[in-house]
Amino acid sequence: MKYIRTPQPKRNKSQIPFRLNLLFFIAFLLLAALVAQLAYLQILNGPRLAAEVDRTNKTVVTGNVPRGLIFDSKGRALVTNKANNAITYTKSVGAKSQQMYDIANQLAKLIDKPEDNLTKRDYIDYYLAPTKVSKQIVSKLPKKIQDLPTDKADELYKYEVAYVRQHMPTFTATQKEAAGLYKIMNGATQLSTVYLKNQDVTAHEVAVVGERLTQMPGVNLGTDWERSYPNGDSMTSIIGQVSNEKSGLPADQLQAYLANGYARNDRVGTSYLEKAYENVLKGSKSQTQVEIGNNNQIIQSVSKFKGQQGANLNLTIDSDYQKKVEKSLSDTFSSIRSAGAGSLSDGAYAVAMDPNTGRILAMAGQHQDVQTHKVEDDALGVINRAFVVGSAVKGATVLGALQDGVITVNSNTQADTPIYLPGTPVKKSVYPVGTFSSLDAASALEVSSNIYMMWLAMKEGHYAYSPNNYLKLNSDIFSKMRGYFNQFGLGLKTGIDLPGEIAGLEGNTHDSSGNLLVGSALDLSYGNYDNYTLIQMLQYISAIANNGYRMKPFLVNSISQTLSDGSSGPVLTSTQPSVTSKIDNTQDQINLVKQGMWQVVHG
Repeated sequence: MKYIRTPQPKRNKSQIPFRLNLLFFIAFLLLAALVAQLAYLQILNGPRLAAEVDRTNKTVVTGNVPRGLIFDSKGRALVTNKANNAITYTKSVGAKSQQMYDIANQLAKLIDKPEDNLTKRDYIDYYLAPTKVSKQIVSKLPKKIQDLPTDKADELYKYEVAYVRQHMPTFTATQKEAAGLYKIMNGATQLSTVYLKNQDVTAHEVAVVGERLTQMPGVNLGTDWERSYPNGDSMTSIIGQVSNEKSGLPADQLQAYLANGYARNDRVGTSYLEKAYENVLKGSKSQTQVEIGNNNQIIQSVSKFKGQQGANLNLTIDSDYQKKVEKSLSDTFSSIRSAGAGSLSDGAYAVAMDPNTGRILAMAGQHQDVQTHKVEDDALGVINRAFVVGSAVKGATVLGALQDGVITVNSNTQADTPIYLPGTPVKKSVYPVGTFSSLDAASALEVSSNIYMMWLAMKEGHYAYSPNNYLKLNSDIFSKMRGYFNQFGLGLKTGIDLPGEIAGLEGNTHDSSGNLLVGSALDLSYGNYDNYTLIQMLQYISAIANNGYRMKPFLVNSISQTLSDGSSGPVLTSTQPSVTSKIDNTQDQINLVKQGMWQVVHG
């Protein structure tokens, strides 16, 4: 019997093992790639990346220190620092406008902070600070503006500002104070500390703010300083001014200060000694290393350098003597004005110097507005105002003539004859014509003879003088005479350690047609043409007193370290007398002029 086998259907081979193996293989490759990447990051680049993470999470924050003090030559304090209670704010990394808005509102209820010249834009920024308000304003803008991408946030904010400007809300007195506080906080850079209030902070304000510091992140209590002048207004124009935190760095020198490590709101010297010695007075800022956590909050602060108060300036001026000079000058000028003789005067100035060293002993000035006749302190006019000094220049004229050889120590007598030029009033001295038939050099200085000096100028210019005829002088007469005057510092900056000194003003040497102004050359000889500063006159007279040595004047005698109690410590550097030049006259020639000057006082 045969059995017929029914064919069985052929089964398909399962695909699951293949797919599973493929997945395992892919997973293996990915795991291998991950291991390789981890090895690359941790083994090959681990130290570099760890250092990078560490570097970006740690920041050095600087803090201001008090400026150095300024003392007179006897150690009396002229400028000190007055400590004031202050309320500060340190802006955290990633600080939000909403948080600053809340703090400003809370703080405005605790302290009295009057509105301080806020602009409409300042109020708008304050108004838009809350996230809720900002969203409400955006919802009122056109749809295409609302849909601006996130990288156009600044542009969107401009539209918000423009909208609020057209629909300006009103603010309460407290909100106005809060707006001022918000402006200060919002304007601070990350991790910088700014003063929310640093003047007239009451004990009550210190107490109520101190109780709530934990509720106002970044707010703290501290101290601030301001310049104080124990000596009153005396010498303040010489000492100069310091900017405040609000004005900050001068706009015309902003980039230079920023390049030297200053912050925009740092206080700096803006004039005279405070400005000239800024690098000395400013001190060294404190340095604190701040570690920032992942939530942008400060998790650790480590003091690296506590800072060093600025060094002190010790001046050459005795403040008691300075006051006496100021009073004498004021009394004399007031007397002249009362007599009606000073209505057209620009003012009165006085300066004293040790001729052997260049140390300035006193410097005072009063400037008068000839229109209003208002008089104000102007000690700096000694270096930045130039005058026609008149007969005081005659000593330099005589010494120049002695250098030129037109007179000698033993032969210097000249006829005291007036000079007559066409179309010009007679050129003579202030005393009547014929008072003296002739004069020697010392006598000419004693009686202040203009004629004597003009004859010296004509001789130096190889004159061809004939009464009532045109005078002819060599074309180099101006450069020759000014060259002699320059030896004494007349017409040149003295180099005093104060900014703002000017060189004076020289008159023209030729008229519009190119003709030599010979009459003006004669005027130059007796001090009635070029303009000089009083500090130049001081240097010139001192050079004669010092037997021909022209000394560089200076105000800062030394720079000393500041001790922990604020007093002046060891001297860091001192100013040594400096000879600018030696005039080209012999001792006998100098003695001749000294004799003439002695006769001015005693003759």
